[in-house]
Amino acid sequence: MNKNIVVAIDGYSSCGKSTLAKALAKKLHFIYVDSGAMYRAVALYFLRNSIDVHNHEQIAEALKNIHLNFHSRDYQTHITLNGEEVSDEIRLMPVSEKVSEVSAIREVRKEMVKQQQRMGDSKNIVMDGRDIGTTVFPNASLKIFMTADPKVRAERRYKEIFDKNPDITLEEVFENIAHRDYQDTTREESPLVRAEDAIILDNTNLTPEQQLEFALEKIKPFMT
Repeated sequence: MNKNIVVAIDGYSSCGKSTLAKALAKKLHFIYVDSGAMYRAVALYFLRNSIDVHNHEQIAEALKNIHLNFHSRDYQTHITLNGEEVSDEIRLMPVSEKVSEVSAIREVRKEMVKQQQRMGDSKNIVMDGRDIGTTVFPNASLKIFMTADPKVRAERRYKEIFDKNPDITLEEVFENIAHRDYQDTTREESPLVRAEDAIILDNTNLTPEQQLEFALEKIKPFMT
């Protein structure tokens, strides 16, 4: 096996990027890094501490006090914010509504990219996000860009969060996804775009097993 293989999975929100990334990491015995969870944890910290996203001094000070760590149990990745387990809280709607705005901030992205690149320096990893193949790891071994029909994405996300938030409506989820798509693709700092050498994976009509099979086929040349 080649040393230090990096698989970059980018794409729109609620496309199942993390589902594929986790499954692929488990199958290959790679480390799974959830970059989206990192930005969500920062957004949570900003919400809790009333950080003004337009105040660069506040942001810089806040970033000095944000310490993120991943730990894995049964191939499920859990994230801690300053030692506190926040894996569930970062998936709730208040954070979902804030995360695109927070992740568009240049200082936040620079700090998170630094942390992400450190993780990929010495380990075989699978990382999913918005700019992994373009900004974080432009020389990744394999780049996959995921997309799916927006209605299908909204339905998937709705089912995913309904148990934790039964008051949510499908329409609210659809609007949140549309808003995040707009913010992610139009932001000035590292917008969501497909890397030229990324393979497109439209999983509108694919099962998780089928998309995993697709990715395993594409990674084969790098595993010899």
